[in-house]
Amino acid sequence: MTSVKKTNVPLQPALLLINIGQLLTLRSGSGAHGPRRGSALGELSLIKDGTVLSVGGKIVSVCTTKEALRDPWIKRNRKKIVEIDCQGQVVLPGFVDSHTHPAFVSPRLVDFEKRISGATYEQIADAGGGIRSSVDSVRSSSKSMLAKKVLEALREMGEHGTTTAEAKSGYGLTVESEMKSLEAIRDAATRWPGTVVATLLGAHAIPREFQHRSPAYVEIVCKEMIPQAAKRNLAQFVDVFVERGAFSAEDAEKIFDAAVAHGLGVRAHAGQLSETSLRPLLRFNVASLDHMDRVSDDDIRQLAKRDTLATLVPGANYFLGLKEYPPARKLIDAGVPVALATDYNPGSSPTCSMPFVLSLACTHMKMSPAEAIAAATCNGAWALRLQERKGSIQPGKDADLAVFETRDYREISYWFASNRCAFTVLSGIIMASVGSGELG
Repeated sequence: MTSVKKTNVPLQPALLLINIGQLLTLRSGSGAHGPRRGSALGELSLIKDGTVLSVGGKIVSVCTTKEALRDPWIKRNRKKIVEIDCQGQVVLPGFVDSHTHPAFVSPRLVDFEKRISGATYEQIADAGGGIRSSVDSVRSSSKSMLAKKVLEALREMGEHGTTTAEAKSGYGLTVESEMKSLEAIRDAATRWPGTVVATLLGAHAIPREFQHRSPAYVEIVCKEMIPQAAKRNLAQFVDVFVERGAFSAEDAEKIFDAAVAHGLGVRAHAGQLSETSLRPLLRFNVASLDHMDRVSDDDIRQLAKRDTLATLVPGANYFLGLKEYPPARKLIDAGVPVALATDYNPGSSPTCSMPFVLSLACTHMKMSPAEAIAAATCNGAWALRLQERKGSIQPGKDADLAVFETRDYREISYWFASNRCAFTVLSGIIMASVGSGELG
């Protein structure tokens, strides 16, 4: 499975980050293969006074500053290397935001006000708000307008330390508009130096024209949307919103069958508003099940045996004003691999900030700062099947790094509602945190 290819990113020169106060490599201490789970989720493999050397967008050396300055190759080539003194700051793998919905046009302010006055998620949807309220503007927008909106979101994500993002369609709900959304994601990805993984979410909601005819719409997703997305290499995954009022587990099975037949990976929104039995879906080797606010003990036991990620998105719980958050501690303690993502979208989680999500994970889901970082980096990479390239700082992986103006990694989740990211390195390209240009 591949991510969107870059067509305009030049080969990067050697880059040396030195004098790193805390270098969080996220390298597995035990050498175990698979996403982090249980006690291993808190292992950061921290190097004090660290150094990272990358060449051509790939990491080639990770060590202490003292060791790096003794390296013969660095001594010979130091004048040719772009060198940045990190002055004791914190460096970690760039965040992998494995659940986002950036292909939309406008915020949903009416929904926001109705929710403040007491309307529930489902009441807003029944009144014509919610997901369907974003559909008309996406259908009427040009591909270039959608691409502009997606690119703005990607750049903002980068300013907060994200170097890899999943991007879903899902606000078109016709074959033409879903393909247009995926094309916009592809076009935006070619203009951002980070990595984008596209997901077809045609099964996001039942469009108005198919009310009371949901089986006919599922057929369109299976027989038209998925084949076109696969043939045109517009998506790497297919997603389904499994929820009352949306799509059933039986619908998801049909859609997953079609996705697998066309060589696409599968993932699902599950357990956000109501509990759904996950057993029928797990036979598909699902990459990630997202939200997971409501999950049975039996399904937790099943997930603990697999590499399927439970991707938790507390930003949605925060913005919807919910009292309960996903049961992170229960999942982690049972051995389920957990990831964190923003769920960036106009209706329930309008944030691009992974540090804010980390803060929510610590304060509302009782994850430790170390667990939150691992869930947002190496486990996020597993959720997108990019673990061979992303999620940790070690030789051979992509040079995706986030540098934070802090002295201790715990400050990243401590300073909520503020951006302490100094700059990011995306495939070897240095981007200022203000997003105004490239450094180096």
